[in-house]
Amino acid sequence: MIEYWSTLHPLVQGIIKALAVIGVVFPLAGACSLAERKVSAWIQGRPGPNRAIVPWIAWIPFLGKFLQRLGVFHLMADGAKFLFKEDPLPGHVNKFYFILAPVVALVPAFTTVVAVPFGAYFDGEAVVPLILANVDVGLLAVFAVSSLGVYSLILAGWASNSKYPFLGGVRASAQLVSYELSMTLSVLPVFLWINAPGMEGSLSLARVVEFQSQSGFWGGAWFIFTMPVCAIIFLISLFAETNRHPFDMPESESDLVGGFHTEYGAFKWSLFFVAEYAHMIVGSGIFVLLFLGGWNPLPWVTLGDVVGWITPMCSWATNPIFVGVLSISIFLGKILALIFLFMWVRWTVPRFRYDQVMNLGWKKLLPLAIANLLFYLIAIAIIERA
Repeated sequence: MIEYWSTLHPLVQGIIKALAVIGVVFPLAGACSLAERKVSAWIQGRPGPNRAIVPWIAWIPFLGKFLQRLGVFHLMADGAKFLFKEDPLPGHVNKFYFILAPVVALVPAFTTVVAVPFGAYFDGEAVVPLILANVDVGLLAVFAVSSLGVYSLILAGWASNSKYPFLGGVRASAQLVSYELSMTLSVLPVFLWINAPGMEGSLSLARVVEFQSQSGFWGGAWFIFTMPVCAIIFLISLFAETNRHPFDMPESESDLVGGFHTEYGAFKWSLFFVAEYAHMIVGSGIFVLLFLGGWNPLPWVTLGDVVGWITPMCSWATNPIFVGVLSISIFLGKILALIFLFMWVRWTVPRFRYDQVMNLGWKKLLPLAIANLLFYLIAIAIIERA
């Protein structure tokens, strides 16, 4: 299969990869929207969506009733509704930019997926990461492209020609710029640590997982234990960058009706939320790679260790396909756990005021990120001199 793939034209490979990204991220985003409703229901002590049903599936014993209670049919109904309901286009909006904004929101969210490794397999003794575009500046590419998503919120707010969307767009631009600085500074100690003098420099996310897969106490420790402040700053900034509670100032239904997407409906409205969940998925994946060991199941327990334990029982445990599926399953499980954390926080923590969001970003988080960076700079210098 690998040999056949290499014979394909690069353009054909690119189209297949693009379709694969869409085919994976869109269903995941839809599943996240369903999970959002079910998690909120569980936290609030109510059943959540459990009424919609497809008749011909309902006759399947156990499965139909289980899917109904899970709310899967609501997801199908919502998807059909967004595709086929009337798509309003208010007369007072700037039509070209109004239509362009949801597309601009979706493109960065899907583009960043290609630079995120999502698993690995073994080629002899070498660990080969599963990634669509294996570039040496992976994290830089993700940050550079994902930061373009703020333009869609500004564009949507401005093109709507309405005061509430405009205020939401302004809040979005201020908030995302404020927390991008802290997020960037929080990951610098990680790459300073793995790119010590005498080692080849790299911003590859797969390199970070490889570093956390080494033997020994410090080599096998996840960075969430060795750099907890970096992890906390990155996680808080990730909440702000994805406009999630308690940082949902760009939407803020209580004072801005719906914020930047107030004038949107139907399919264009759904694109904004697919983009939001896609950003959550990619951001959670980056957090897993940087601080939770990537596709390694536990601290000091690598993917290779698990394969070594299974091999005496199953001779095919070293098969690249099995190893790849196992690594993807571990990686995806960690991402889903983080997305559950996003939803848990949303339904338990009240929304900040706008001045509190700005104060936290500029007066608390940014100085802490700078002090944390200086601490690790000094620590690495002392270790290198010792």
